[in-house]
Amino acid sequence: MPELTPRHLTLKTVPTPGFKDKSRRLIWQIVEATLYRWSPVPAHGWRRFLLRLFGATVAKGAHPYPSARIWAPWNLRLGAVSSLGPRVICYSVGPITVEDYVTVSQGVHLCAATHDYRNPAFPLVVGAIWIEAGAWIAADAFIGPGVRVGREAIVGARSVVTKDVSDRAIVVGNPSRQIASR
Repeated sequence: MPELTPRHLTLKTVPTPGFKDKSRRLIWQIVEATLYRWSPVPAHGWRRFLLRLFGATVAKGAHPYPSARIWAPWNLRLGAVSSLGPRVICYSVGPITVEDYVTVSQGVHLCAATHDYRNPAFPLVVGAIWIEAGAWIAADAFIGPGVRVGREAIVGARSVVTKDVSDRAIVVGNPSRQIASR
C-alpha cells in the first residue's frame, strides 16, 4: 500500500467490485470468522500474522483484538504498539492508517466509505482514514471517511467525527467539537 498523505484523504466514487475482489473478501470472511475471531485474546501475534497474510501492514507489538472486525485487511496499516480494541469495526473499503502508539478503544467504528445520497444511483464513495501517532479514539466513537485525526489528539467517547481533528486537540460530541488541547 502506498504511503498516505493528506491528499489521499479526499472522497472519491469507486466502481462496483469485480469477481476477484469479491472472492478475496469471501476467503477473508471465512478466515476472520474462524481462525481470527476464535483465537484467545492474548494471541495478538497470531492475528497480526493472519492480517499480514491478507495484505495488511501490521507493525510489531500491535494489538488487534479477536472481536475487532476488519472488512478488508489489505487496506489496513496498523502501527507499532497500537491497538484495535474489542468490538472495533474497521470498515476498510478505503485505506485506514493507524500510526504508532494509537489506542482505538472498544466499539469504535472506523468507516472509510459512504454513499453519495445526491446521486440517484447511490454510488459508493471512499475516503481514507488516517489516525496519527499517539492519538486516542475513546469508546464507541465514529470516524468517517476522509478524516485525519492529528498527532496525540483525543476523540471522546461516542463522538462523531466527520472533519479533521487537529494535532493534540480534544474533541467530543455529535458532531464533534474541540473542547480543549493536550
